Amino acid sequence: MPMKLFDEIPRERPTTPLLDSFDHPAALRAMNASQLAQLADELRAYLLYSVGVSGGHFGAGLGVVELSVALHHAFNTPHDRLVWDVGHQAYPHKILTGRRETMLSIRQHGGLAAFPRRAESEYDTFGVGHSSTSISAALGMALAAKAQGEKRHVCAIIGDGALTAGMAFEALAHAGHVDANLLVVLNDNEMSISENVGGMATYLARVLSSKPYLKIREESKKVLSHLPGALELARRTEEHMKGMVSPATLFEEMGFNYVGPIDGHDLDALTHTLENLRDLDGPQFLHIKTVKGKGFLPAEADQIGYHAITKLEKPDTLANATTVKKPTANASPAKKKYCNVFGDWLCDMAASDPRLMGITPAMREGSDLIRFSKEYPQRYFDVAIAEQHAVTLAAGMACEGMKPVVAIYSTFLQRGYDQLIHDVAVQNLDVTFAIDRAGLVGEDGPTHHGSMDLSFLRCVPGMVILAPADEAECRAMLSAAYHHPGPAAVRYPRGTGPGAEIPAHLEPLAIGKAEVRRHAANDGVRIALLAFGSLNSPAAEVAEKLNATHINMRSIKPLDRDAVLHAADEHELLVTLEENVIAGGAGSAVNELLLAEGVQVEVLNLGLPDAFVEHGTPAQLLADCLLDSTGIEQAIRARLP
Repeated sequence: MPMKLFDEIPRERPTTPLLDSFDHPAALRAMNASQLAQLADELRAYLLYSVGVSGGHFGAGLGVVELSVALHHAFNTPHDRLVWDVGHQAYPHKILTGRRETMLSIRQHGGLAAFPRRAESEYDTFGVGHSSTSISAALGMALAAKAQGEKRHVCAIIGDGALTAGMAFEALAHAGHVDANLLVVLNDNEMSISENVGGMATYLARVLSSKPYLKIREESKKVLSHLPGALELARRTEEHMKGMVSPATLFEEMGFNYVGPIDGHDLDALTHTLENLRDLDGPQFLHIKTVKGKGFLPAEADQIGYHAITKLEKPDTLANATTVKKPTANASPAKKKYCNVFGDWLCDMAASDPRLMGITPAMREGSDLIRFSKEYPQRYFDVAIAEQHAVTLAAGMACEGMKPVVAIYSTFLQRGYDQLIHDVAVQNLDVTFAIDRAGLVGEDGPTHHGSMDLSFLRCVPGMVILAPADEAECRAMLSAAYHHPGPAAVRYPRGTGPGAEIPAHLEPLAIGKAEVRRHAANDGVRIALLAFGSLNSPAAEVAEKLNATHINMRSIKPLDRDAVLHAADEHELLVTLEENVIAGGAGSAVNELLLAEGVQVEVLNLGLPDAFVEHGTPAQLLADCLLDSTGIEQAIRARLP
């Protein structure tokens, strides 16, 4: 049955009788090949519809519709474990495992999580968000099952992008060493390993995974083991024959039985191959080739653009719209996102300094290095999903007199923390870190919030840490960090700022110097708000309501000692505000300074709670954490006599 193709996203819920007939995947294990093909079409249609309603990750899920159906058909889930890497590709899995109707709430406040999550479903065997964890986790599950005497299959599904990370190869090497009963499915949708997809490769994959072939292989080994040199000759012959049609050698050398590559959209071939591999002992590796966005023609044509989408307008809204409203001549231009401020600064600084090198771990679009990659291709380095390598690569460049700038999300910098300390800070190397997505990022939830970078960076000796209150400060701070002769970081939030006018010059802002934005009047309890970074905006509102002093602290490390001590001398209550966990953050730095100086003043530290914040819009989450203007005002009033 040919795959059903779509050229637009359904605006009304599609008719999906097979998909609607069950809430748990046990039912699809009784389906025949024709029913499975129909189910795949219905699943793709419903995925398109649901993401159109909710917004969210898009292309990766479309690419694994057939794989998701085949996996749940071949394996007895949830007893058998499926471990999805990253989670962008897990939407079809969620639909098939009892969450079909609640998919419309995905990534929304109080709705389904954007990624697999253990607390959400017994079918989500491992919580993810960062890449390249699946093989390690699945191997742990396989070894635990073996130790407990459990007969359980374990399968890790990983993309070719995630396979670039060192952690994935560490797990592969260990799995081969311990001869674990583990299946790794490589979902290769970027042609980064092999292009050998076709009838011969698919046929050979089925042969190489079949029981008759494997039985003959084992019996031959027994016979040849009595003949000197014959066993090694047979092994090499088999290896070379596999290598003619697939990139088997690497994985075979790591101890895996490699099968593939096969067409990941050929449901019949997938089903038979998985069934063959399911019951084999030892490490198995299945390489499938898929197309990101498969079945939705616009996504196939623009795989980057359709990685994720925002939710569509409601049909009734579109039906009532008869004209497109054009912007008026007096309409203000759209505010730039912080990442755009960084992207422009990077190009401008590169034009003025030939030593600048731009580095990103697979975040060209997200961190806005698009223009830089085109204008300075020889100075642009996308190292793929390899955050540790990105940091040490920068350290090596700095050793030779270059000026590397590492553009990285706060949550992903956690993965390069040892390298930041050992390779950059210990050697006091001149590396600039542009830390995007600091604070609460929204719908992707706790694995993606940048809620701890101030805490884990502040304790590193020699580290400079800056946080802008607006777009203009972001540009000036990037220049300041760049010119600082040592490790320096500028952390800024996702999305837009207050809309400050951005200067064209590259003049740096003074490191360690705060800015008093408002002075308190002399009547009543004198309060000083010491705001760091993004919380300067609500701080300004609260300062007006409470007639308080508002200080934009700008620098977390070094702190403006004089500004803090002067505020303590002139006020009865100091309130620190930060979009970072309170433990070890900017407020803690203020507390430590006051303690070291022997200054006694009442201090209220406000920041993110000692908990993992769930998903929702940033505005909703800030309100939940009492870090919007209303929550901040209430917390201060509760502290007043």
